[in-house]
Amino acid sequence: MYYTSRMAMGKRTRGRQPSMWVTTTDLPTAASHPFYTRLNQLLHQHGFDDFAEAQCALFYAETIGRPSLPPGIYFRLLLIGYFEGIDSERGIAWRAADSLTLRDFLGLAFPDAPPDHSTISRTRRLIDLETHREMFTWVLERLGEAGLVKGKTIAIDATTLEANAALRHIVHRDTGESYQDFLTTLAQASGIETPTRADLARLDRKRKKKGSNDEWTSPSDPDAKITKMKDGRTHLAHKAEHAVDLDTGAIVAVTIQGADAGDTQTLPDTLAEAVEQLDQVTDADRDPVALADEVVADKGCHSRALVLELSTHGFRTYISEPDRGGQSWIDQVDARDAVYGNRRRIRGDRGKRLLRRRGERIERTFAHAYETGGLRRTYLRGHANILKRVLVHVSGFNLGLVMRRLIGVGTPRGLQGHLRALVAWVVSLSWMMDCPRRRSPRFAK
Repeated sequence: MYYTSRMAMGKRTRGRQPSMWVTTTDLPTAASHPFYTRLNQLLHQHGFDDFAEAQCALFYAETIGRPSLPPGIYFRLLLIGYFEGIDSERGIAWRAADSLTLRDFLGLAFPDAPPDHSTISRTRRLIDLETHREMFTWVLERLGEAGLVKGKTIAIDATTLEANAALRHIVHRDTGESYQDFLTTLAQASGIETPTRADLARLDRKRKKKGSNDEWTSPSDPDAKITKMKDGRTHLAHKAEHAVDLDTGAIVAVTIQGADAGDTQTLPDTLAEAVEQLDQVTDADRDPVALADEVVADKGCHSRALVLELSTHGFRTYISEPDRGGQSWIDQVDARDAVYGNRRRIRGDRGKRLLRRRGERIERTFAHAYETGGLRRTYLRGHANILKRVLVHVSGFNLGLVMRRLIGVGTPRGLQGHLRALVAWVVSLSWMMDCPRRRSPRFAK
């Protein structure tokens, strides 16, 4: 005779009166993520919270006002946006409210709740751009102390960020009429009294130079410009330009520009920002790091005027030169010498090596910050607001370089790859040990 054991099926209780008091030991807790624990240790070791509160003291009142969000928690929330790949402040607030690990990283204990997305947004508008830039500089100083900033050779390149504005809502700068009304007027002038949507689309396809930023603007985000994205689509977008230390891969400067501005126009601003940032960084021995004297860029940044300007200011240029055919240098001896010197350098072994490294290091910053970092599309408007978020975002990338030096990984998700590699190694080792044939001398040969 066989006996089977049975368990009583548990049922959900309904209408039970919850207890009024709960002891702190009964509150839910979770083991902190080792990455965030080590990152918090790094921030505490260098007095990050005291620094942030001192920089933001001017923006807070001592006696009046609503309960505020501490600056240290605010900047940590934006760092979570990078490490977790979250694009919006609303998403950051939801993720922080849902994760006990992130609560611990923020220093919040029950019953304290993470801030709402509106509080994060109000704090961002309260704290000015210069304070966000000071926070970026503070992180860059930590990289200098860790030996991760050399400063001699700087690579500069730009990418586009999709704006929080739609092309269908653009208006004419002079008349203020919408693009749909403009097409309807053109269709009626061509003889179509009641044009359909298909008629308007057909008419729009035949027009040339229809997306001019000189004629059209977005009423919700005037800083957004019509441009072609990396995937070939046309959107309203902004331009993010990085200056990267080619020796270490650290981002030493970032600027937000108009998406319709050429690289030859925006490179000097980004280079000037990089020099200003490097001027405040010291190495582990408290000695100033080397100021940039070599500039590496792709062919989109090449022009005789720019190469001459950089050479005049003492920079050695390694800028790829497009094939323009024969050129006239009448009364432009200085520009000719600068262009020929740049051409000679990029054809040398060191120039080729620097240009290859540029493609590796600077594209990596774009991939980490905007693809896996989740900021390819921004939900903010205006260059100042976007730059505030991007400065803290790329600070997370720089902190990842320090964390990689300390624990071997630069993001919380990087530990998952290490765990998979460890499991695969253990499985392969056990397989080799269990198979006698693999240990035989004949197989070894």
